[in-house]
Amino acid sequence: MNEHTEPIMNTMRSIKLRKQRRVFDCDAGELHLNIGDKIIVETESGQQLGVVVPRPAHRCCAASSSPAANKVLRKAEQIDIRQEELNILKEREYALVCRKKIAEYNLPMKLINVEIVPDGSKIIFFFTAENRVDFRSLVKELAADLRTRIEMRQIGARNEAQILGGIGCCGRELCCTSFLHQFCPVTIKMTKEQGLALDPAKISGVCGRLMCCLSYEYETYAELKKNLPKIGKRITTSQGTGKIRQVNVITQKILIEMEDGHIVEMNADEFKPEMLAPAQPSK
Repeated sequence: MNEHTEPIMNTMRSIKLRKQRRVFDCDAGELHLNIGDKIIVETESGQQLGVVVPRPAHRCCAASSSPAANKVLRKAEQIDIRQEELNILKEREYALVCRKKIAEYNLPMKLINVEIVPDGSKIIFFFTAENRVDFRSLVKELAADLRTRIEMRQIGARNEAQILGGIGCCGRELCCTSFLHQFCPVTIKMTKEQGLALDPAKISGVCGRLMCCLSYEYETYAELKKNLPKIGKRITTSQGTGKIRQVNVITQKILIEMEDGHIVEMNADEFKPEMLAPAQPSK
């Protein structure tokens, strides 16, 4: 190392915001922070209060690809903490007021969350609905009663699960709640590629949509299947001719049912495309 080169200090700290269960990395600069310290961070929606937490043992690439908070501005003061406590009480109160008015107007919508923006200049009401909702009268009354700007923001089923949280079929906290910052496209093709049963109860998350984790191993499966034959194809081996009955992508094993009925197992690296019987011409 050059004697004039100064060592690079790691100034990144893991923090949690009240409204989000995920852990974010942010730059603390020259601030000396300990676990449990409350700090003010700069986020996409403005300044928010967060708390320094231990760095998770396993970091997912998705967790650092789109951080919601990227800079620690300062340590929180008592006035910041009291304001946060006040916001929590206000948000609960505003949620009750909004739900009551939704019922009065008989609006086809479900309130999911209420959030006061950091500077207190606006209140955001998050809701779900099957279709578009005419909530103009609702907004007008809320603005008059609460004496501030009101924003009604419609969200989807995945965002609802992300906000409310829950436990997936794997027994762990939902990915969208614990570390995912953005939703990746998930398709039925990904399910088929991994040989999973197309049973909605088994491939859907608590949100009712295809599970996000179906996309995690898709590229690996697609790569492993590149040189594997398809089930049902006829194949000629050193032991005779048969039909491929099963292909195990993970173990790279091919099960072949020979013409006399017995089963032969073949390693994927033994398979050659020329071993497949030519396709029969359609009549």
